[in-house]
Amino acid sequence: MSELRVPFLDLKAAYSELRHELDEAVLRASRSGWYIGGPEVESFEADFAAYTEAKYCVGVGNGLDALTLALRALDIGAGDEVIVPSHTFIATWLAVSAVGAKPVPAEPASASYNVDVASIERCITSKTKAIMPVHLFGMPVDIDAICTLAKRHGLAVIEDAAQAHGAMVGGKKIGSHGDVVAWSFYPGKNLGALGDGGAITTNNEAIASRVRELGNYGSAVKYLNNERGVNSRLDPIQAAVLSVKLKYLDEWNKRRQNIAAIYSQALAGLGFGLPNEPAWAEPVWHLYVVTTPGRDVLQARLQSAGIQTLIHYPVPPHLQKAYQPLGLKVGDLPVAERLAKEVLSLPMGPHLGMEEVDYVVSVLLACA
Repeated sequence: MSELRVPFLDLKAAYSELRHELDEAVLRASRSGWYIGGPEVESFEADFAAYTEAKYCVGVGNGLDALTLALRALDIGAGDEVIVPSHTFIATWLAVSAVGAKPVPAEPASASYNVDVASIERCITSKTKAIMPVHLFGMPVDIDAICTLAKRHGLAVIEDAAQAHGAMVGGKKIGSHGDVVAWSFYPGKNLGALGDGGAITTNNEAIASRVRELGNYGSAVKYLNNERGVNSRLDPIQAAVLSVKLKYLDEWNKRRQNIAAIYSQALAGLGFGLPNEPAWAEPVWHLYVVTTPGRDVLQARLQSAGIQTLIHYPVPPHLQKAYQPLGLKVGDLPVAERLAKEVLSLPMGPHLGMEEVDYVVSVLLACA
């Protein structure tokens, strides 16, 4: 057994690479006297809007809040339906439930992890108010086709881009294709803070203003509350950290892309289901996910070889206890259910060394 140990993601190495800049940013924010809002938040919002090619960015507390506030800003609530992917992290569904609307799951295409446009169209009813596609694992969804479909039916599009910082569709950054885009800055994301954080980006000034107001207790002017809002604001210290990391995002994404290319080339033809990369997409490989019917055996063999892997995601939302009231059962969403049994996320990150990548590949070749 090799003594090499390969972590799934090395967050400490990410800090170490930028330690001096990050420490300086945290100290600067701490000394500023601005602990809610202020210049650090405003600067990051401006920079991230520009990076995502959007007119507006509003920082919020976390990615789930970004989704929920986006829905509220579009007046989606009780009695409405929102189409969501059947295969996604449950936060996508939770945001819909949080505003009192009903999540309606659409399946991925059989050769993809992302929601299928044809499946979305089959889910549209008279109660549908929005489509919430997810750029899952850093692979862009076919957002142009989804926006065209939404426009034809008079629906809003809320993009869940929590895993897609820097991803591109047709040469254009994810950030303003739909009505509003929701982001998470959870530490493990491609652009991750040193704690929780989130944001929305949009080209719609009214949506941006409403999200900002809703996240500030429903108040645009102190002590005057226009509606029942919440407290969800990006912290200045996290904004300062994100401003530093944003400068390195493209470089770190290139490292991920290089690792993904090695995986794809080495594993082709070995019987694993590999990610499908459309010609129009430039993914950023938040995760590199393979599929195999022998997933659990493969994961155990990798673990015994010192290689850490994760499963994204072991139980689809419709089979979680939280969503039993929807009445969905085993067999209702077969693609999501199959993926839950077969997906395995390999080590991926900008600080994964080539020796580690080669080792992962060698073990996978021995397992094939």
